[in-house]
Amino acid sequence: MVKLDAIQKRLIEEIADLHGVPSGAYNFRANSQLAGRNTTANIDIISKEDGSGIDIRIKPGTKNESVHIPVVLSESGIKETVYNDFYIGEGSDVVIVAGCGIDNCGSQDSEHDGIHRFYVEKNAKVRYVEKHYGSGDGRGQRILNPVTEVYMDENSSMEMEMEQIKGVDSTDRKTIAALKAGAKLVVKERLMTHGTQYALSTYQVDLNGEGATADVVSRSVAKDDSSQTFNARITGNAPCSGHTECDSIIMDNGHILAIPSLEANNVDAMLVHEAAIGKIAGDQLIKLMTLGLTEQQAEEQIINGFLR
Repeated sequence: MVKLDAIQKRLIEEIADLHGVPSGAYNFRANSQLAGRNTTANIDIISKEDGSGIDIRIKPGTKNESVHIPVVLSESGIKETVYNDFYIGEGSDVVIVAGCGIDNCGSQDSEHDGIHRFYVEKNAKVRYVEKHYGSGDGRGQRILNPVTEVYMDENSSMEMEMEQIKGVDSTDRKTIAALKAGAKLVVKERLMTHGTQYALSTYQVDLNGEGATADVVSRSVAKDDSSQTFNARITGNAPCSGHTECDSIIMDNGHILAIPSLEANNVDAMLVHEAAIGKIAGDQLIKLMTLGLTEQQAEEQIINGFLR
C-alpha cells in the first residue's frame, strides 16, 4: 500500500512518470519514511539494518521486469543521505527507475543525497532512469547530490538516462564506473539550470578490460545567471574505446565550463572527446517566428528539441 498525499503524488509523476502504483517491484520513500514497497519472485528489496537505505537483489536470468524506487521530500528542512545497493544477476535484463523530487515551500533548505551502487554481473543488461525535479515557492534551497557507482562484469551493458530540467537550486553529481572485458556503458545526461542555480557533473570511467566501451554524452542549457560545470574523464587501461561529449546552449548571463579529459594507458585504447558551447542560432528563431511563434515560444521549442 502506497501512502502519498497530493503533492507527493505530483512529484512522483514528475520524476517517475507514474500515475498510480506500478506493476512489479517498487520502493516509495516520502519525507525520510517508507511509503510503500512490493517485491516479486525475482526481485527482492531489503531494508539495510542500520536504516540508511535498501538492497535490491535481482535474480540471475530475470527478464522484462522493472524496479521503481522514487524519493520525494515535501517538508522544508529535511536533509538525508540514503545508500541503495543494486545486485543485478547474471544474464538478467531489467529497467530501474529512480529519481528524487523536492517541493520546498518553507524557509529551510531541503536536501537528498542518494548514493547508488550497481553490481552488474556477466551478460546482464540494465536500463537506469534517474530524474531530479524541484518545486515550491519557499526561500529554502532544493539540493540534490547524487553519487552513482557502477561495477560492470564481463559482457554486461548499462544505459543510464540522467535528467534534471527544473527547480533544483544546487546539485553535485558524481558518477564512477569500472568496466571489465566486453562491458558497455552508455550515459545520456540532460540538464537545464535557471535563476542562480548551480550544477556540477563529474564522471570517472575506467575501461579495464579488452573490448570495454563507454559513451558519455551531456546536453545542457544554462539560463539567467545559472552556472554549470561538466567534468568527464575516461581512462583506457586495455584495448578499448571511449567517447565523451558535451553540447551546451548558453543564454542570458549563464556560465558553462566543460572539462572533457582522456587518459590512455594502453596502446590500443581508442579515446575521443568533444565539447561545444554556443547560443541559439538567430536563423532558427526567425524560422520558427515566421510560423507564428513568439520569440519565447521559439526558444522553448528549440530547447525542448535540444534536450530530447
